[in-house]
Amino acid sequence: MHDDTSPTNPGRPRLLSTLVDEVRRASAAVAHAEAARTRALAEAGHLALDVMAGLCASSRAAELALREVASEIAAAENISDRTVQTQIGRAMALVDDYPETLSAWEGGDLTRAHVGVILDIGSPLPVDVRAEFDALAVTTAEGLSPGRLRSRLAVLAERLHPTTLTERHRRGRDTRCVRITTGHDGMSDLVATLPTVLAVGIYDRLTHQARALIDHRLDGPDASADERTTAQLRADILADLLLTGSPGADPTRTDDGPGTLGAIRARVQVIVPALTMLTPDRENHDPAELIGHGPIDAETARTLADATTVPWDRVVTHPITGAVLHTDTYQRTTALDRHVRARDRHCRWPGCTIPAIRCEVDHTHDYALGGPTDVANLAHLCQRHHTQKQFTRWTVTQHPGGILHWTSPTGRTYADEPLPYSPAVRFLPDDPPPPDPDDDGMPPPF
Repeated sequence: MHDDTSPTNPGRPRLLSTLVDEVRRASAAVAHAEAARTRALAEAGHLALDVMAGLCASSRAAELALREVASEIAAAENISDRTVQTQIGRAMALVDDYPETLSAWEGGDLTRAHVGVILDIGSPLPVDVRAEFDALAVTTAEGLSPGRLRSRLAVLAERLHPTTLTERHRRGRDTRCVRITTGHDGMSDLVATLPTVLAVGIYDRLTHQARALIDHRLDGPDASADERTTAQLRADILADLLLTGSPGADPTRTDDGPGTLGAIRARVQVIVPALTMLTPDRENHDPAELIGHGPIDAETARTLADATTVPWDRVVTHPITGAVLHTDTYQRTTALDRHVRARDRHCRWPGCTIPAIRCEVDHTHDYALGGPTDVANLAHLCQRHHTQKQFTRWTVTQHPGGILHWTSPTGRTYADEPLPYSPAVRFLPDDPPPPDPDDDGMPPPF
């Protein structure tokens, strides 16, 4: 066995010890800075609520006030305003309900991961017991990893709950949802938050269906044709059921066929460069794109193009800049909407990535105030940001080329430009000429 403490490596243990100390000092500095940012975010949130409280505003107005503040910070930091609003909410909870946790974090005794666990476990607790939980959490966290802390705190939190698990489960059902997290290499996680009994039941059914396919595959004549694993089959069966199945709970369903819900088909917004379809080996130079989520592989893009019965938009772009010049289709539709959708691709609020197909077409200068209905006065906004444009102090003007200038309540201006399509023509330097065998590398005499 190699011994780092041997005379041949006298400096190794001392060097490692120095690095450990340096890492810990840096971690403490990071924790202090993160806690300071948290206090600033909480103060910004309280500022918004205090202003609205002075006006005796409704809860809806208070929500818009928080959005306005979150949008100001998000635009300055080039991140999503939804993310900042969530951060403000957690910051206010830390400052108001978990002061000991925040102080321990600020002093470098806790990491962000530990603080996240304490917030997550403590969030279902009533406000009047959070102070006790806060003190217990900081004491319990000493010497524990975030994972081990989570299991310890879950038991502590259960003891502090004034209501039974049955009562809390009834309320917990209101949090059920489905969300998507974009991953790498054209893959994403589809996450469903469901009652545990239903989640386990769904997983069990998918597992049995996958194993039934494997058994059929092993007994059938084409045993080697399908080599998918149980995990891969679970995912494929789930996708097939969700994309093609008709919900049994559809109240409009009849015995003659699917009802309204079963007739609804998935809609995605995909940009497929023609050259990528023709020369798939060059897809990395100009990949197909699922708007709002990133690149997808050429094979999937070609499959969508071949299989869809929906007319495709033809997007004519400038061969050098890639800017949208014109859109049309072989079937008569609203050309103006197609043009703006092709230009915008997604919501035009700074930093938002909601695809244009899920957005509303907004008149930048209000139609009711004389704004024209043409490409120079239209832009896509998701419902959240359309509401913010209408009911907060943010203002916007549109400039040639679809460039939007947003002005925040503090007077800061942020430009949002349509993302140009990749140029159809690329100019590359010529290959260097072969070396001249008579050239001795010396400069000419004149």
